[in-house]
Amino acid sequence: MQNEAKNPIKGTERTITIVEALKEMDGAKVTELADQVGLSKGTVHDYLSTLREHNYVVKEGDEYYVGLGFFEIGEYARNRIQIYHAAKPEVQKLAEETGELANLLHEEHGLGVYLYRARGENAVTLDTHTGKRRYLHNTALGKSILAHMPRDRVDDILDQHGLPQETEHTITDREELYSELEQIRDRGYAFCNQERVEGLHCVAAPLQSRSGDVLGAISIAGPTTRIKGGRLEEELPQKVLQAANVIEINTNFS
Repeated sequence: MQNEAKNPIKGTERTITIVEALKEMDGAKVTELADQVGLSKGTVHDYLSTLREHNYVVKEGDEYYVGLGFFEIGEYARNRIQIYHAAKPEVQKLAEETGELANLLHEEHGLGVYLYRARGENAVTLDTHTGKRRYLHNTALGKSILAHMPRDRVDDILDQHGLPQETEHTITDREELYSELEQIRDRGYAFCNQERVEGLHCVAAPLQSRSGDVLGAISIAGPTTRIKGGRLEEELPQKVLQAANVIEINTNFS
């Protein structure tokens, strides 16, 4: 299970709550934000003023927005992950060769975080972006990662996040998921058959260290009208496996 703070700092928790609410609301006035987070207007104003002073919040008129100070921190966090540097050119190459959407996902705190995405000329537009967090059980990327984790770690993640259903195709039964993860380990790659988005197919392969630890996963995603038949079953799996092999070599022997 995820470690819990023995003595959580209330001020830190409030700051995170305010920032996340400000992001979800796409900007807000003090009164609106106070109502959203259940704090007084004066308290919210004090937090916003402090964040603004340190360049983490900006004010436009009488509305506040998340500032670019977080962007610098996010870039630092991404750049410290070695797999990002090794995978970026190969993900871009996958997008160019297939014309579809190519992705790099990394697991953190039991969720998948998109580290990089590249768009081919025919790529679909989805409700995801670099930095977006997603459940692991309903994407090919996430299942590739889960399939190469120790069973007790998978259990911890499922205990923490559950198996939320996003489409009628989402796997919501643990035993069914465990069975699929075993198949993924056997064949080396994973499919997502409309499990997160209706009408979307995805093929993914894990990225592993020399010791077998899973570092992330890469994928190609596109509409079921284009990714089907031999392209789904043979062509794209071969492409993601080849790209994963290059990334692993560059990561493990650099």
